[in-house]
Amino acid sequence: MKTKVILAGLLACIGITAQAQDTQPEEPKGKAIVQVFGNFHTGFGAEKDNRGFELERSYFGYEYNFGNGLSAKAVMDIGKSSDVSDYQRIAYIKNAMVSWKKGGLTLNGGLISTTQFNFQEKFWGYRYIMKSFQDQYKFGSSADLGISAAFKFADWVSADAIIVNGEGYKKIQKRDGLNYGLGVTLTPVKGFQIRLYGGLNESGEKGKANTVNMAAFAGYKHEKFTIGAEYNHMLNASYTKGNDQLGYSAFVSAKVAKFADLYARFDDLYSKGDWNIAKDEQAAIFGAQFKLGKYVKIAPNFRMTMPKADGAKSGYYAYVNCYFGF
Repeated sequence: MKTKVILAGLLACIGITAQAQDTQPEEPKGKAIVQVFGNFHTGFGAEKDNRGFELERSYFGYEYNFGNGLSAKAVMDIGKSSDVSDYQRIAYIKNAMVSWKKGGLTLNGGLISTTQFNFQEKFWGYRYIMKSFQDQYKFGSSADLGISAAFKFADWVSADAIIVNGEGYKKIQKRDGLNYGLGVTLTPVKGFQIRLYGGLNESGEKGKANTVNMAAFAGYKHEKFTIGAEYNHMLNASYTKGNDQLGYSAFVSAKVAKFADLYARFDDLYSKGDWNIAKDEQAAIFGAQFKLGKYVKIAPNFRMTMPKADGAKSGYYAYVNCYFGF
């Protein structure tokens, strides 16, 4: 009888302790954000003079978790100007945002990461080597000022919505229009995911057309390999009626050792009626990635660009991309 009483008392104490631990508020904590992308590259043939060391981009910031699902993040982006005649490094505020998570709901506000191609970028997994298709060919911006919400209805389906200025994080808001986006992510079976997205970017100017973005992605991720493909369609690029751009990207990667991966990707960009033929192209990349410890990655790769304009020559390049981050 005494033994039963003692056991009952012990179980009661364990239950009370566990309940107390569950109700204890989460301890506030923060972490630094440091990411540096660099490379050495050289061209071949007609591009033989295109070579050198390059510091492509650096991110420096801090993220702090206040507890109870509330967190804040601020990140500086130090990179190069899109103006080819500007050789100065330029610093931007990439993120200055507050997030709140409760159950399946996530809310973000401020200078936030956009949802247009964030999912594809993470699935591709080699952002420091090459941007994902929509980012590479400027179908949208990776961050902008506004709000977003996401909700996970079940393990197999989630949805998200976003409203931002529509001019990206490098420019101030000068137009009256906003950019609206809706996305759905499906996981029919473990490892296999489908992403559908639609967005409307208002021109905010008389005589200009609204830009519409549509994207579909499907990918499968296994512990040994990853495969994915996406199709993208942008109507009225640069707010110009009829300037439509289309394209797809397919990639595959395989883990060949604990510290080494192989990867390959093919992109195809084209414009309706060849209005942007000077920039339309096919591109391919294949290479390897080596992890040198926890914070450093090195990725030698070979690239080909095949312009679609008449008389334009294909480009061939060898790269060694490097990443440092935590």
